[in-house]
Amino acid sequence: MITDANLKESIMHDITHWGIRASIGAIFIVHSLKKFDPSWQEWLISIGIPPEMQLPIALAEFIGGVLLVIGILTRISSSVFAVILLGAIFHIRWENGFFVSKGGWEWDLIMLAAVLTIIVVGPGRISISHLVRKIPRFLQ
Repeated sequence: MITDANLKESIMHDITHWGIRASIGAIFIVHSLKKFDPSWQEWLISIGIPPEMQLPIALAEFIGGVLLVIGILTRISSSVFAVILLGAIFHIRWENGFFVSKGGWEWDLIMLAAVLTIIVVGPGRISISHLVRKIPRFLQ
């Protein structure tokens, strides 16, 4: 039982942090799958992004998602996701307003807050980075 406010040392903190990391990773993995379909290039063109960006975006989301779930290179993956989410907010969804029900950016903002938290906190103790312990902190 937790008797003080030192959550950083509690198992609940570790499980919660892993849950956030795994959830964000899983969301990006699932969303990456449709981006491997060649027809996704047409949508990229419609929003002014070169079709050659299809594979780099799909791979960044898939590989980054896997890295988040297993807990290695989490700060780098989260940084890439932050850039992707900022692009989604300002390039794709901004004109639709805030509410997701109208195609807005509120969900992207929640995801952005989560990846920024992961960048600050790092991989946590339930991660390969924690098990290996030889990975430099800035790469965790």
